Amino acid sequence: MADKPLAGRKAWVTGGATGMGRESALALAGLGADVAISSLPVSEKGTLLPEQNAYTLTDAELESTRAEIAAQGVKALAFGFNVTKDDQVQRTFEAVNREFGRIDILVNAAGHSARAFMANHPDPIWHAIIDVCLNGHYRTIKRVLPGMIERKWGRIVNFASTAANVGAVAHAAYCSAKSGVLGLTRCVALEGAPHGVSCNAINPGFVVSPQGKIAFKQQLKIEGVEMTWEEYHAKSAEAIPQKRWIPAREVGATVAFLCREEAFGITGQDITIAGGALW
Repeated sequence: MADKPLAGRKAWVTGGATGMGRESALALAGLGADVAISSLPVSEKGTLLPEQNAYTLTDAELESTRAEIAAQGVKALAFGFNVTKDDQVQRTFEAVNREFGRIDILVNAAGHSARAFMANHPDPIWHAIIDVCLNGHYRTIKRVLPGMIERKWGRIVNFASTAANVGAVAHAAYCSAKSGVLGLTRCVALEGAPHGVSCNAINPGFVVSPQGKIAFKQQLKIEGVEMTWEEYHAKSAEAIPQKRWIPAREVGATVAFLCREEAFGITGQDITIAGGALW
């Protein structure tokens, strides 16, 4: 169908219940794909460190997003899972395959952040951010890639960040993890290229999302600044050439485009969506 170019395709979006993951899931559904989302549930909140910027969801929130996806006329699934736990990733992968029969599209949007100075950086925070933002992508890709290669069709989109290419004070773990995502993306792209599989990365800048609001509080604490969310939002937008934060739906639209048939020639790339800003 011309208006549903992804009709019949099966997608799995990690971090798919909120923010950019949610908008990616909705955009894919709008193009006709059946979509499974998986996000960190409230039941896993106890596994987080106090310094981690992470958004946990109730069952009701997961179901709300699932219903919104299904309202586009596609099949929709929702799972709570922790991308750092191999057994949970495996169970979710198996459940999506069981319900959909295969996975054609993987969007790795699950991610956390934290602020810590490199001098005396807490080891637990370093390992936690690397585990979510880099190892999490590894865990899902290694499971879906063999089937994509066998079927000669697949699309993988990894969420990196402007932080993958630009350093920042107190962001060593996050920048390192996101830089690693770009290396992973390029290697997967080369392995998949002869088999109809593309792999690209998205580098979002300042994006309006629930997790973005949590991150701003961490940043102000590091900087020792007293400021409201509205004040911070306005001030930071002034430093962006487009004078705005990016709506999450624009990121989702780019993700969906990369999954279309005519976008196959785009692979191994990292695409920045930051309104002209470097960070």
